[in-house]
Amino acid sequence: MRYIKSEPYYEGLPPFNVSGSPFNVVPIHNYPELMKDTCALINAEWPRSETARMRSLEASCDSLPCSLVLTTEGMCRVIAHLKLSPINSKKKACFVESVVVDKRHRGQGFGKLIMKFAEDYCRVVLDLKTIYLSTIDQDGFYERIGYEYCAPITMYGPRHCELPSLQNAKKKYMKKVL
Repeated sequence: MRYIKSEPYYEGLPPFNVSGSPFNVVPIHNYPELMKDTCALINAEWPRSETARMRSLEASCDSLPCSLVLTTEGMCRVIAHLKLSPINSKKKACFVESVVVDKRHRGQGFGKLIMKFAEDYCRVVLDLKTIYLSTIDQDGFYERIGYEYCAPITMYGPRHCELPSLQNAKKKYMKKVL
């Protein structure tokens, strides 16, 4: 697969388009007109106040946190979203959260596509070495795209004691070395 960016050229970096594809992946902060639709997409999966969700999207920047969206050519419709967040205790890593594909477009490879682009963005633009995530029921999907199970990780820094909530949670933690 080859990705195209108008200027300068980067392989696999947003905003880009898979050659011949009608889809682009872009950082949301460069396309604020997509924020309302992205907010609706995320809230369809995990309801939250629109104000809180919009603040989270508006915090997106060129470093971390950064929200990426998969959209149709011409930026007409948001298909998928994910957010890359910093991990205070691991400077060369990030945590992927809020990965969601529009229900009408699931099972068509869009989750895999946005994850691949996010990995490229992390490796090349942000110079990160590892991506972490947690999931309740999508571990099979993440395994198929190269993620492996790991110990629970917190985005907020090291803990000096075990947290019972992490031990009893249904969440599975996974990582991928880039």
